[in-house]
Amino acid sequence: MKKLDDIDLRILTILYNDADINNKELAAKIGIAPSTCLERVKRLKSSGVIKNAFIDVNFKNIGGNIEAIAAIRLQPYSEEIVNQLRDDLLKLPEIVSLYHMGGSYDYFIHMSVKDSEHLRQFVFNAITSRDEVTTVETSLVFEHSRSGVLPQFDDE
Repeated sequence: MKKLDDIDLRILTILYNDADINNKELAAKIGIAPSTCLERVKRLKSSGVIKNAFIDVNFKNIGGNIEAIAAIRLQPYSEEIVNQLRDDLLKLPEIVSLYHMGGSYDYFIHMSVKDSEHLRQFVFNAITSRDEVTTVETSLVFEHSRSGVLPQFDDE
């Protein structure tokens, strides 16, 4: 992919903070024609710079009163086991995000559940019951914040 220019970076910065903005508003904020803006966004998507757009759901408003992160270790550790765990867990409604890690833990699992008993049962049934899971450490999330600032990677 060719290097991103200033307009591409401005598009990404605005979309990173508000993926719900419509094309006409986005073009106006940048000062380009809506057709030009739409073509640039399409190019950013087709080239893989923009992977997806998401909404930020307040889980408490839909019954997810507790968020937690489970740090787990796997043994044996193989690509097949890692991929199967990922595929199995992503099917479960409690899962918010999965992070395949390097370091002392193999996965961090971000989950949302209705109460402490739901958390307990979920960890037992979906995580510790698996033969390949050797260690689970679960921590409660008191607050989750997402930066609205696009990281900058200057070529200096």
